[in-house]
Amino acid sequence: MKRSDMLAHVGSMQQAAYVRPIEYQEGRTHGLKAVEVKNGPLRFMSMADKALDVALFEYRGENLTFLSKPGLNGRNQFDTNGQEALRSIMGGLFFTCGFENICGPYTTPEGSRYPAGDYPMHGRIRTTPAEHVSSDAYWDGDDYVLEVSGEMREAELFGENMVLRRRIRSVYGRPSITVEDEVANESFREEPLMWMYHCNFGWPLLAEGAQVVIPSRGATPRDETTAADTTPWNEIGAPEANKPESVYIHELAADADGGSFAGIVNRELGLGVVIDFNVADFPHFMEWKSMGSGDYVVGLEPSNSKVYGRGWHEERGNLHTLAAQSCERKTVTFTVLDGAEAIDALLARRDALLA
Repeated sequence: MKRSDMLAHVGSMQQAAYVRPIEYQEGRTHGLKAVEVKNGPLRFMSMADKALDVALFEYRGENLTFLSKPGLNGRNQFDTNGQEALRSIMGGLFFTCGFENICGPYTTPEGSRYPAGDYPMHGRIRTTPAEHVSSDAYWDGDDYVLEVSGEMREAELFGENMVLRRRIRSVYGRPSITVEDEVANESFREEPLMWMYHCNFGWPLLAEGAQVVIPSRGATPRDETTAADTTPWNEIGAPEANKPESVYIHELAADADGGSFAGIVNRELGLGVVIDFNVADFPHFMEWKSMGSGDYVVGLEPSNSKVYGRGWHEERGNLHTLAAQSCERKTVTFTVLDGAEAIDALLARRDALLA
């Protein structure tokens, strides 16, 4: 709809779309600052106190993401305390992992060429509060743009000085959000830069009969537990009490420009979500499949590092690093698929990449 037509139909654009800073008031969320964004039937929450990561993500009132047992959390003592991170990891549409470490906790061994350090599960950036937070809603021609931005600093005296500058953008009438990130190394030494988006999907999108859609040329089990899981990696069954998690490392097909994707679709619900990214930015991709009752979630994880963590890369001499006074940029887009035709188009896109 053109700008003039839209304005003719509403008194305020907030009837249809808005960007609204909020603060939670109770329980573990007390004091948690966030930005609520409504784009027609799409609504999401960017957490200003947690790296501007997106927690809530819903469409036409249906939740599309996973929220772990602790629920929404403000900043707390579990945030960066080794394995205790499991008490603060909430899930949500995505949380940012890195930058000194991803996956399990890690302590630099004696004799390493890297500085000594203790690195918590999935790193520290996901719990870093944003500064210079800005939220805006404005017309750009006939596009009504909804935008959130800010920066997060992961730094230590005598240590790293990494700055994440993030912009999240959505356009009214389009059921998608685009995350544009830049990480700058503002220190004067080379720094490790492990970088993963942990994208988490839950009920009711994730339900028996749902399907994981990935243009995968091959899926390698992370461990013996995963190898013993006889359920195909792309099929979703009902929750099972105490069923262990499975993790797969995928080799993705991509188009001529490096574009690839991963998604979840539910034909019965008539909805899906697809994540678009470039394999040059994310040469590694993991699928976390947890079908355990109460921990019922599928994580889709574009990454520049493997799921085995920092120590694995250090041992092989291929830990990704960022030169002093330089930066890297990455972009991911999340799009809601509405209806059978959109779901069919995603499957056809997968098949075309694998042909």
